[in-house]
Parts: sequence; C-alpha cells; structure tokens
Amino acid sequence: NILRLSVFIKLDGEEKFYLLLCNPSSFSSCSRAKDVTMPAKLPVNFFSTRSPVIDLFRGQLDYADQLRQDSEIVLYFFYAPWCGQSIAAREEIERVASRLSDQVLFVAVNCWWNQGKCRKQKHFFYFPVIHLYHRSFGPIEYKGPMSAVYIEKFVRRVMTPLLYISSRSKLLDFLSNYEPGVVGFFEFNASPQPPGYLTFFTSALHSLKKDYLGTIRFGVVTDKRVAEEISLVHSGSVYLHRHANTSLIYPKDIMNFTAENICKWALENREMLIRWLRPHGGKSLLLNNELKKGPALLIFIPYNPLEEIHPLLDEITKVALEYHKCNKSQAAEPDLQHVGDSDSPAFDSSVTDAHAKFSETFPIAKSPCCNTVVLPQWHSISRTHNVCELCVNQTLGVKPNKVHVPHCNFLEIEAALDSFYLQEHTFFQVISNTIECSNFLSFYSPFSYYTACCRTVNRHFLSFISSEKTIFQTPKVAFSSHGKKDNTQFSIPHIEDRNCFIPDLNISSTNITGLSCRTNKTLNLYLLDSNLFWIYAERLGASRSTHLKEFAAIVDLKEEVHYVLDQNQSLVGPTLENFIKNFSVLYSPLKRHLVDDPSVHFHEEHVVTEVTTNTFHETVFLSAKNVLLLYYAQWCGFCASLNHIFIQLARLLPPDSFTVARIDVTRNDLPWEFMTDRLPTILFFPHQRKEQSVKFPEDFSVNLPNLLKFILHHSSLSSSEPCTKECLHKESVLQQGHISHLEREIQKLRSEISALHQAHDQLEAQLSEARREEQRLQQQKHTLEKQHKTLQLHSDQLQATYDQKNQELLEMAEKLQELADASENLLKENALLRILVASRGGKLQSKDEIKESLQSEQTLSEDNDISLSTATAALEEKRIDNIDTIETEHSSGNRTE
Repeated sequence: NILRLSVFIKLDGEEKFYLLLCNPSSFSSCSRAKDVTMPAKLPVNFFSTRSPVIDLFRGQLDYADQLRQDSEIVLYFFYAPWCGQSIAAREEIERVASRLSDQVLFVAVNCWWNQGKCRKQKHFFYFPVIHLYHRSFGPIEYKGPMSAVYIEKFVRRVMTPLLYISSRSKLLDFLSNYEPGVVGFFEFNASPQPPGYLTFFTSALHSLKKDYLGTIRFGVVTDKRVAEEISLVHSGSVYLHRHANTSLIYPKDIMNFTAENICKWALENREMLIRWLRPHGGKSLLLNNELKKGPALLIFIPYNPLEEIHPLLDEITKVALEYHKCNKSQAAEPDLQHVGDSDSPAFDSSVTDAHAKFSETFPIAKSPCCNTVVLPQWHSISRTHNVCELCVNQTLGVKPNKVHVPHCNFLEIEAALDSFYLQEHTFFQVISNTIECSNFLSFYSPFSYYTACCRTVNRHFLSFISSEKTIFQTPKVAFSSHGKKDNTQFSIPHIEDRNCFIPDLNISSTNITGLSCRTNKTLNLYLLDSNLFWIYAERLGASRSTHLKEFAAIVDLKEEVHYVLDQNQSLVGPTLENFIKNFSVLYSPLKRHLVDDPSVHFHEEHVVTEVTTNTFHETVFLSAKNVLLLYYAQWCGFCASLNHIFIQLARLLPPDSFTVARIDVTRNDLPWEFMTDRLPTILFFPHQRKEQSVKFPEDFSVNLPNLLKFILHHSSLSSSEPCTKECLHKESVLQQGHISHLEREIQKLRSEISALHQAHDQLEAQLSEARREEQRLQQQKHTLEKQHKTLQLHSDQLQATYDQKNQELLEMAEKLQELADASENLLKENALLRILVASRGGKLQSKDEIKESLQSEQTLSEDNDISLSTATAALEEKRIDNIDTIETEHSSGNRTE
C-alpha cells in the first residue's frame, strides 16, 4: 500500500514535477522518486511588430547597449510580461514613441526571462522601470505617473535640459514661474563651448536624476546685457532666483564649480512655494510626511503638462506668491523686480511712500515679532475674552539688515510674556470694542520694548469680512509710558487682520499678502492632478458626480480636522484667498468637514438605527428620546458578536422613548468630544441631559441584563426640579406603559419558550432516530470490515499464487531458450553435412569413370602385371570403404533431418 503524491511547482518560468512515494499510515516517511523539469516557455513579443518601440523580448541587454551608442537620447522600458502595470504602461509608451520616435530611440527589454542577460544583470524590485540616457549620461530613472503626457514631458526635459533665454522679456517670463529657476551666463564669443558650459549642462541633467518631478528649471543666457538684469557680470556665473527670499549667486570661491555641487546647491537653496504631490499608488509615506509639517492646502486641478498655458495654475501661483510675500523678503529682492513687474503692489511708488510715512509714526512695524495671548473670561457667565497681541520691537537705534531677515527669538518672547503677565490685571477687566495699546520697556535691552494691543471679542466673533472696511485705515497710536493705555478709534480683528501694521502691504489689494508670516496657522500649499488622483479628493469630501474636477481642502493633521471649499464656488484666486483668510483668523468661521458613509441606506423596519455623520446630531441631540449608541467597526469581530444583543434590547425597550443606534467609526467622522480609542464603546444619552452622556463600564460584561440595568439606572435619575402632581401622573402613566410593554414582551417570550420546548421534543426524537441509524451503520461497518479482512486474505493468497506461477513461467522460459539455442546449432551442423555429401558424390562419379577405363584396358591386355591387379584390388577396397562411410553419413543426416 504505497500512496503516490504528485507535486507541481512553477518557479522562475521553469516547471518542475515531483513524484513522492508515501506510506499512508505515516506521511512523514515520504521519499522523492524522481524529478521531472519542464523548461520555461520561450518569451514572445510584448510590443507589436509595427510599433516604433524596439522590443528585446529575450532580454538582450548587450544588444540594447549597442543600440544606445548610436543614439543621442534613449529610453529603456524594462518590463515583465505578466505585470499588470507593465501591460497598462505599454500603450502609454507607444503613444510617446509615436510622437518622439524621430528624436528618441525607444527600447523595451524583457527583464523577467531567466535566460536573458537583463534578468542576470539587473535586479529590479518593481516593474515597469523607465531609464533615460542623454548620450553617455545616465541612467535617469523616471518615477512619475505612467501617463503618456507626463512621460513625454519628462523625455522632453531630458532632451533639452537647458532653456535658451535670448531676451529680457523671456528672462522675466522664466523668473516669474512658480518653480525655482537657475540661470547661467555664458558668452559664446571666444569658443563654441565656453568654460563651464558643459558642467552647467550636466548639472541640469543631475537635477532631473535626483528630482524626477523636475521642480528646478535651468536656463542659459548668452547676452551680457540680459545677464546684467540679474547682476551677472562674469561669464560662467550661476544665479538662483527666489520669490519670497533673497536670490543667490553660486559661490565659486567657496564651492568647486562641478555639476554635482551646482545641483546640490540649487536643491538645498530652492524655494518651494507650491509643491506637486504625485503618489505612486503603492504603500508610501508621502502624504503623511507632508501633512506632519503643518496645515496643508490641497488643491486638485486638471493638469496637462504638455500645454503651454495654464490659466488656473497661474492664478493659484499668484495667490501663493502673495501669501508668502513677507515685508522683509521683498526688500531683499534684486533690482530686476523693479524693472518689469509693474503690476506687483510691491513696486507701487505711492504705496512705498505711504509705508515710509507710516513707519515714522508707527515704529512697531519695523521688525514685529509677535505672539497672541488670550486672557481668561473676566466673569464666569461671560462669553467674551480679551485678546492681546504682544510684540517685541527694536528702537530706531538698531537697524535690521536688509538681506538677512532676523528670526523671532524664543527667549525674547518668553521675557515679553513674563513682563506682560505681571501687568495682566491691567487688561483683565477691560471691556472695549476698540484696540487699546501699551508699550513696556524691556528689562534686558535698552533698545527693545514690548507692545501689547488688546481688544474684547466674543467667542463666536465671526465679523471678519464686515470689518474689512475699517481695518485698512491707519490707527493713530501714541505710545505711553509703562502701564498706561491709549485708545484707538478703529475696530479691527486682532492679529490676522492687522494689515496696517505691515509697511510693505499693498493697502489697495487683498490682505492675504504676507499672511504666512503673520499667523501661527501657516499653510503649506500642494497641487494634485485631479485627472490622476481624484480618488483622494473624493475621500476628503469632493462630490463624485461633478464633471469639473476642481477641489480644494485644508487638512490640519495636528488638530485632526479638515475643511472643504464649497464646490458650488469656482476655484479662482479670490475664492482661494477668502478660504485661506477664513482659516487663518483667530476664530475661524470655517465649518469642520466630517466624512459621511454614503453606503448607508435607511429602512424603517430596522430596529437598530444606523447613524452617520450627517444624522449624528439629529438622531442623538435633537431627538426627544433616550439614545443608546454603539461605536463599532467592520473589522471588529467582538462588535459583530453584540448585534443580536442590541436587536433584542431594541425590541424590549419602548420605541417611543428609546432609540438603539450604532455608528461605524471607520466610515464616519465624529466630533472630537465624542471620539474613542477603544471598540466597542457604548454611550447612553438621556433625553433631558444629552450633554451628560454616560459610558457603559468597561469592567462589566456586555449582555442584555447589564444593559437594561445600565439604561434604567441612568434614565430614571431624578430631576433637579421638584416633581408636581402632573409630573407624577405622567411618570405613573409612563411606568404603566413600560409595565404593559414588558408584559407583552414577557408573553412573547413565553410563547417563544413553548415553541422552543416543542422544537426540543422534535429534536430529541430526531436525535434518537439518528442514534439508531448510527448503531445500524456501526453494524454495517463491522460487517464490511470482516468482509474486507476476508478479501485481504484472499488477495494475499492470490498474490502468492501469482508469484509462484510467475517463477515457474520464468524457469520454463529459460528452458525454452536453451532448446532454441540447441536447435540453432543443429541446423548449422546439418547445413555443413549437406555440403560434405555433395562433395563426396562428385568424387564417386570420378572413380566410376576411372573403373570403366581400367576394364577396357583389361580386355585388351589380359597379361597385365600382377602389381596392377594388386593395385586395383586395393583401390576397390578403398572404394568400398568410402561407400560405407558415405552411407553411414547419409543415414545420420536422415536422422538429423
């Protein structure tokens, strides 16, 4: 009894077949009989034969290298034939190849076949992989979206890594882009390639190799007059343009002029006002790492990188530039900004004059380093606060550097707060709708002083927009001595709206200018292509039925909130500005967006109500019933085991007074005060005290009696007011209703119990019948086992008989083989005898002829010599002997035949 197991394994394209011989009683004692290996199937063409892509489906990497030597730009597409991403990207690569095949060589290499050189030399962890080569430079790996437009854009960047800037207008267009720009000045008068040009060209390729998004653009200027616009005088100089910070020139005296150093310098000092996010679809920490940096404004727009004009992107860029345009960074910008950008408010001379006059009368604007302080309520029943802005300022004796923007010192702020809290009583009980400012001299420096501007605001103060008409007027502030206050006659909302405090602000434009430097809620701006990543927008709250895929949301990971821009409003500059301003104010009017579960369908027959984000407030707080709410999740196995308990509980409780509900916390967002970190969680909301929710004790087991006791205990608490006769009557009626309801439920339970008893009896009868059937089957089993043993003995006897007969047959076969060999030998001897008889017959015939001749001679001469007769007699005797021998041989030949 040997069990044969067949094991089929396919590994690396090779198919292997294993035959195992095992003992059925012990599968651990198995031995491998033999191996059968089937070679991998030969690969076939991945691309069409008519495709412009050269398909090396056998992995001929050496031939691909030979092709690369004859082309300037080469794109390698490494794929695996079974890979779904490779199959999906095949069509995109063919589209790009159909457009650029006359300039770029497209080569596809099968890097999965185990006999190919690509598989032996390359070790990729994913497919497909795209490498580009610019002559001998490479490989430049492309890690962007596998879309034809993005791949073509990247290939074109590799083809022309430098943009030729021939005129002043092109230079302004190049520098006005939101992406950081690096400009190199090289004079081509002396030689075809001036010193340093190839190094600068290679640095542009290095930047594409290190940053596949291509966020840094490289340009080259050959006209000396154009180069002088950005203060480039000497050939070989490199300039890094930045909008909100000081632009830089490559320090040749400190760093060697190499391609790697130029690329490193540009990447380390670049300015990222807006950043593109392109998740690759797999596991990644890209979004998590960016959101951990602070509040983020995510803007989803349809984007085609091949288009030359992007009006919506230009409008978003303007908003980003205004948002990051701080007062001191503008003063540090090069003179180029004063040449052509006349539309920018920073270049308005009238505004500059106004700012100069304003700075003379308001020294706080020189170098504000401020902190917001919210004082406690002045009375327990008050819903107002005194909000102050505490600033550290320098006197006119100390001038800040125009290039190096000073940073806010934490020690100075701490000292200012200490001095302020010593004078807290001065601002504590003041109720005023106007700004009241006081300055405090510093105890540490004679050139520093502290300024506190305070006003009283309501907790629900949202009149930010309505106050814009008054905030742009210059307040007349006269600084008094220590501890004294001077009132201003203008009502403005605290720190985020103090545009009059910023001297470089365009008063006629929007007050978003420089807002990133004037608030603690600085936003990081990100762009996502809605054509590729609209699923992220839907998860944040975008409508799935919209045709125009434009969406904006602010995500604050630290506060665990996010806000959504109304999709009924068009995504334009003013809308984004208002969205940013409303988020930046101290008391933001934005409403937190809560994700709802769209898959929930409500049915009246459900005894347990399913609650979502949209129905949470209505079901729990606005309802006049007592609410028992279960927090659960689909992955929570213990939560699912409580479903039948809550269904029974919902049937027991009167539906006119109690609501049993549940909410899926993984599909719905909850207000932070009702969040939980443990599942399942059960909360009870009494109908008269919804704000005093009670949590089911965790040390109690969740069962029907405990839940009933918990609900009845917390729903029957006495009210703080004395109960009247009418109240007692209502309470008695309610209790009677509860009692009648419970009696009906008890009657239902009794009927169910009787039905269960009947079912129990039927089950007992079925069990007894099953037992009898089991005994009958046991008897049949024993009978079959006996028959099996008998058949086994008979089988053994037959096997022995078979072995004996087989042995006899083998012996008989051996004997027959011996007889056959003897017969063959006899046949050979018989043939030899026949030949011998034939030869003897010929000899006898010749002797007869001799005898006749002798007789004739005897008649002629009777007197022959006696010797002759003697010889004849001897010959006769010999003849007789030969005849006897022949006859003997003939008779033996007959016997043989």
